[in-house]
Amino acid sequence: MLSSLLSRCSHWLPANRSVLAIIGLLGLLLVSISPEALAHAVAQGDKGYIQEITGIHLLSFMYLGAKHMVTGYDHLLFLLGVIFFLYRMQHIALYVSLFAVGHSSTMLLGVYFDIGINSYLIDAIIGLSVVYKALDNLGAYQRWFGFQPDTRAATLIFGLFHGFGLSTKIIEYDISPDGLLPNLLAFNVGVEIGQLLALSAILILMGYWRRHASFWRHAYTANVSMMSAGFILIGYQLTGFFVA
Repeated sequence: MLSSLLSRCSHWLPANRSVLAIIGLLGLLLVSISPEALAHAVAQGDKGYIQEITGIHLLSFMYLGAKHMVTGYDHLLFLLGVIFFLYRMQHIALYVSLFAVGHSSTMLLGVYFDIGINSYLIDAIIGLSVVYKALDNLGAYQRWFGFQPDTRAATLIFGLFHGFGLSTKIIEYDISPDGLLPNLLAFNVGVEIGQLLALSAILILMGYWRRHASFWRHAYTANVSMMSAGFILIGYQLTGFFVA
């Protein structure tokens, strides 16, 4: 029995390195970073930089925006869930655009009009977005409730929450009003550049995995893993909310 199990694992692993690389890396980030980082925080060095500078710094804010998205494990998990069963580029572009519109709108408006939400609660909702999308991919809503929620509307709505997650943190850093709007726009451009870079890497790995028959055999396991990561995010944030 053990030899049979080892044989099955030896056939499964090579064909699934792509999805394991995505979920494994994001899982490693979850267990290796501090609880403060799990509150959607900007890095400490970036925090000091944001607080000290005044005036227009377009390239700097573009870099910060791209860095945030590329290292934003919660954003990447949600994007992975969104594109998991999308094959046509026009469909991928539609859903990623909806997420970008939602994310950009609340990030810009939240900071500009000083609309903040408790960072732990908003990040718990972001974790919930990962759980929601994984369950959607598993067909849970059709089995449980007999209907399929509008995935486009859900992507846009959760994009709004993802944007509030970042705007809430930026507000806490008292960014200078001098050059605020150009800097925020540059930051948002950087976020979209980072999103495209991260999405390109995910699509390359997913494209490799989809060429193997194991994709359909293990898609269920992959989405359960994403759902579990989402629950871990929720647990961290709610713990932080009640403890802090």
